[in-house]
Amino acid sequence: MKLKEFVSISGKSGLFKIIKPARASVIVESLDDQKKKLVISTNQRISVLDEISIYTNNTEGSTPLVKVFQAIYQEFGKERAIDNDATNSEYLSFLQTVLPEYDRDRVYASDIKKIVRWYYILLREAPHLVRSGSDEEE
Repeated sequence: MKLKEFVSISGKSGLFKIIKPARASVIVESLDDQKKKLVISTNQRISVLDEISIYTNNTEGSTPLVKVFQAIYQEFGKERAIDNDATNSEYLSFLQTVLPEYDRDRVYASDIKKIVRWYYILLREAPHLVRSGSDEEE
């Protein structure tokens, strides 16, 4: 599996795996226990995880999401990095640990909560992506 096969859909929680692209839509499957299939039209906002970056204050200006996942894995592995009921300041502190150069003015606690949720979904569904960032399964 490749990171470009996973998407986030605006207005829907969790992650989805692309099953089949079509001309004016895409068929996706939820990565929760229900494994529900949906047809998503092209006018809905879909974010492919492979194209998401986190704003940083370094010379590049951003870090690809897969690099953030790798940093979380290096720091915490399969252990729970942060509780679901953590405060906003705890989420900000968490990202400071794994990505010290993140842009504090443009990255919000809500963004970090999504990253953490996505990390654990991918750790379960495609662990090779968060361990090494490689598209090849180990």
